[in-house]
Amino acid sequence: MTDYILEMRGITKTFPGVKALENVNLKVKEGEVHALCGENGAGKSTLMKVLSGVYPYGSYEGDILFKGQVCQFKDIKSSEALGIVIIHQELALIPYLSIAENIFLGNEQQSAKGVVDWNETNVKAKEMLAKVGLQESPATLIHNLGVGKQQLVEIAKALSKRVKLLILDEPTAALNEEDSENLLNLILTFKRQGIASIIISHKLNEIAKVADSITILRDGKTIETLDMKADEVTEDRIIKGMVGRDLTHRYPERVPKIGETIFEVRNWNVYHPQHLERKVIDNVHLHIRKGEIVGIAGLMGSGRTELAMSIFGRSYGRNISGQIFKDGKEVQLRTISQAIDNGIAYVTEDRKNYGLILIDDIKRNISMASLGKISRRSVVNENEEIVVAESFRKKMNIKTPSVRQLTGNLSGGNQQKVVLSKWIFSGPDVLILDEPTRGIDVGAKYEIYTIINQLAAEGKGILIISSELPEILGMSDRIYIMSEGRITGEVNREEASQETLMKYMTKSRG
Repeated sequence: MTDYILEMRGITKTFPGVKALENVNLKVKEGEVHALCGENGAGKSTLMKVLSGVYPYGSYEGDILFKGQVCQFKDIKSSEALGIVIIHQELALIPYLSIAENIFLGNEQQSAKGVVDWNETNVKAKEMLAKVGLQESPATLIHNLGVGKQQLVEIAKALSKRVKLLILDEPTAALNEEDSENLLNLILTFKRQGIASIIISHKLNEIAKVADSITILRDGKTIETLDMKADEVTEDRIIKGMVGRDLTHRYPERVPKIGETIFEVRNWNVYHPQHLERKVIDNVHLHIRKGEIVGIAGLMGSGRTELAMSIFGRSYGRNISGQIFKDGKEVQLRTISQAIDNGIAYVTEDRKNYGLILIDDIKRNISMASLGKISRRSVVNENEEIVVAESFRKKMNIKTPSVRQLTGNLSGGNQQKVVLSKWIFSGPDVLILDEPTRGIDVGAKYEIYTIINQLAAEGKGILIISSELPEILGMSDRIYIMSEGRITGEVNREEASQETLMKYMTKSRG
């Protein structure tokens, strides 16, 4: 009898023109938490899709052994029948169904007559919710839950399938600190119950907290598997395995050249789009100078994204009041077109839904905010579009064989470079970057930081919103801190520390 609940041997997976996995090996012990690390595009998600049957037997080479038995999964159902359950980064919940309906979707609790037994469904859903520590009625609709609670519903759904091996792909990418901590503790609880887990994460501090072992992939190959206790595993060691080199500095060196004020917001007030009595942004003042990188720190719900979107063509909020100045002159940014025409760009935190058209190619995504630049009499010059896209592919180091590649086929880091290319092509003077490195590995982060620094060196004003305090501290010349829709503090780089930021971030209305 093997100690391993899972063995993947010599897994090779090829897509047209790309070898995504080459002779990859992975072993997971009974009841352990096994981390899977690697840069975007290293093959982590592809390997898990092979394991879970998303890519069925016959579409890859190699063997999967589960509890010592060779498995040939033809679909997700066949892997779930053995207790292998995957929770993808994009949650697979139906917003207008209840928690109970989502938990047992495709696995309905039926009566003897073959109809859904709603009483049994709700009773069992309550049991599953108790196991994950979610105090919600099974009748609650999914769209009324925050992302952290939705993640717990996904895990409850997995438990209802008698999970023996739980796969979590970037489970905390969209969660705040508190929800992330709760989820990690839940994984440790499952471990004590004998459930093995594979966790894919770029957050190395979280891996250090929960993982027993770690396997590192690079360019579709297994680099090494480390025992977190026996081996001397440091973040630097993991990073070196992921990127193939020592990354001595997480943030590129920069000597700022800061000029005059390029952008200013005064007395900015915004109300909730549905609940008009609720003030979301309260009398905010901020300014950005040429060549300056300004950070905005704040806890989830502090109003950072709402502020950015309301500034960018009033794409969020109602009853907005206040003034915006560009180069000392008041400007009206009442629509997104007006914002773009005035040299303002906004890189959204949700690149998949709002930043990109995933079913369209790279060249179209890069050009779509600035079609006038490559059009004559409202007809797009495709040759010019290709030339522009090719120049950004080289300049931004977008890893793709062709600018005709669908954007949805790119890794997260390369997708983010396409979003940045789109807005840089629009010729902005001010860039608002909302969570610019969310869900991106350390190597790709460094490349994004380098691009941001280059933009600042060109004299552009940069506003960065980030939930990662080390990122805010590492990149910003000056930092605003938000809490409950207000600016509660402003500190220069030299005075800033995580403790100082947290003090202002947790400051409530007096």
